[in-house]
Amino acid sequence: MFYYLRLLQNHDALSFLRVFEYVSFRTAWAAITALGISLLFGPRMIALLKEFQIGQQIREEGPRTHQSKRGTPTMGGVLILLSVAVSTLLWSDLSVAFVWIAVITTLAYGAIGFADDYLKVKRRHNLGLTGKQKLALQFIGAFAFGLALRYLTTYSTRLSVPFVKTFNPTVWWPVYLLAFAPLVVAGFSNAVNLTDGLDGLAISVTMVTSAALTGFTYVSGHSRFAEYLGLEHNPGIHELTIFCAALTGASLGFLWFNAPPAEVFMGDVGALGIGGAIGAVAVMIKQEFLLVMIGGVFVIEALSVILQVTSFKIFHRRIFKMTPIHHHFELMYPPEVSRRMEPKLVFRFLIIAILFALLSLSTLKLR
Repeated sequence: MFYYLRLLQNHDALSFLRVFEYVSFRTAWAAITALGISLLFGPRMIALLKEFQIGQQIREEGPRTHQSKRGTPTMGGVLILLSVAVSTLLWSDLSVAFVWIAVITTLAYGAIGFADDYLKVKRRHNLGLTGKQKLALQFIGAFAFGLALRYLTTYSTRLSVPFVKTFNPTVWWPVYLLAFAPLVVAGFSNAVNLTDGLDGLAISVTMVTSAALTGFTYVSGHSRFAEYLGLEHNPGIHELTIFCAALTGASLGFLWFNAPPAEVFMGDVGALGIGGAIGAVAVMIKQEFLLVMIGGVFVIEALSVILQVTSFKIFHRRIFKMTPIHHHFELMYPPEVSRRMEPKLVFRFLIIAILFALLSLSTLKLR
């Protein structure tokens, strides 16, 4: 909305409004706006969640130290998604379809998580949507996302392979947009959800990942930078920089309340929505393969679960003490020590996330 204030710049007294033309200016303020909304409305949301007794349900088979978290307000991810959506719509050029696709995909995945959280709270048990129901809804949303890219935007289905500048095969669009892209979006949505198991873990890693995506989106949308770095360029992608910055700001704001010991949890509404947003942006800026590095912590968490399940089914043996892998590291300590170690584990994962983000940004010249 603020983008259109630039139309008034021809008046001498309003010439300063030309700053609204610049993506860099609007990107910074999108992050600030999302951060401000999170900090401003966070306490009120926590109070409402407590008032309506919307508390976290804890799995009995999980670490014993987590039982003390039972009843902590959950579904705080609503605040994250609303902060992102409002900030993006305030600062973006709303004529760009990519912006609407990103926002709607995020809210759609958030709605799936909302339904899951609501059922858990209503039943007073850790039973929401079944795994099959959740996956089915996630892939339906991802198919809709792929079709929107096909028919509402100018979108290339050429693959962008990291470290290889000359190998960019074009994939038949039904395979790319109805198989590959949905797998990326739905898969990453679940990866973020699996990571959300320690106070501040998922949201701090999200903050780093979305900040790295902000950089990738900016250079992909800038014609000169994209050409120089050998990236797939699409002019409309530039506006997604604002969306990524809003996600970064909203994550930073939510971390204020979610840092250990957490006052509120994001719930599936936040985790699925954030994962869908990150996956969707990676597809739109043609960094699907590099997302494995950009969001390396999320990938490691998901892989630990896959390896554990596969090993148990085939060999009837567990590789880790418990998965996702952050629980494995928790259980390396006695219960009386494990609780005190949680903040340290979160910060160590955060350091690893920053390392992955820096490594991914370094690949911009390694092509």
